Amino acid sequence: MSAAPPPKENLLINIACNVVAPSVILAKFSKPEWLGPKPGLLIALSFPLAYGLYDLARRRNFNFLSALGFVSTLATGGLGLLKLPPFWFAVKEAVVPSLIGLTVIVSQWTRKPLVRSLLFNDQVIDTPRVEAALATHGRGSDFHQLLLRASWLLAGSFFLSALLNFGLARVIIKSLPDTPEFNEELGRMTLWSWPVIVFPSMAIMLFALWRLLKGLEGLSGLTVDEILRQPPPKS
Repeated sequence: MSAAPPPKENLLINIACNVVAPSVILAKFSKPEWLGPKPGLLIALSFPLAYGLYDLARRRNFNFLSALGFVSTLATGGLGLLKLPPFWFAVKEAVVPSLIGLTVIVSQWTRKPLVRSLLFNDQVIDTPRVEAALATHGRGSDFHQLLLRASWLLAGSFFLSALLNFGLARVIIKSLPDTPEFNEELGRMTLWSWPVIVFPSMAIMLFALWRLLKGLEGLSGLTVDEILRQPPPKS
């Protein structure tokens, strides 16, 4: 008997804890008459940290991306407490997605390519059916090349994110840490990261998924509907 799949992530709770709550606390409640700069920063960062731990305990789905997100949040707090110049926040914002992009590429030559976790996975694709069809048609080598191309596209989305992250941080963050102005700028950057960074990166990831599906369609002889994981029938 197969293990039950982990529960799906609640996107609204994700956005509330990782974007809305930190942005509001940093922008509105980090002033001296409220929480103050340092407590405001720590409380704001506690929301994504707490959500990451909660999601890990609930879904038991630890992975490299979750770990990097956790480390990124800790790094933001550490840089703030050390009162480093704004430039280093921009560097930190660029380093995390760059590391993910490099890992996507390097992992393609390991036993567990990251592209399989992000695109070719059981939540999106009926992997047993697709792999059986590929084996029947003898297209294993072509499938490897298809995954390699998808990996480069996926890595490109993270490299774009790194570039946009750096640019956004340099434009918005001008003040030194441990000041109300810095916290307000950090909150504004967190809020702007969705339209400026997340949406373009997601567009490239969706394009990579579309290219992967069309490639699988040609290699396996299956239709896209047959390739995609179908929801279980309602009882």
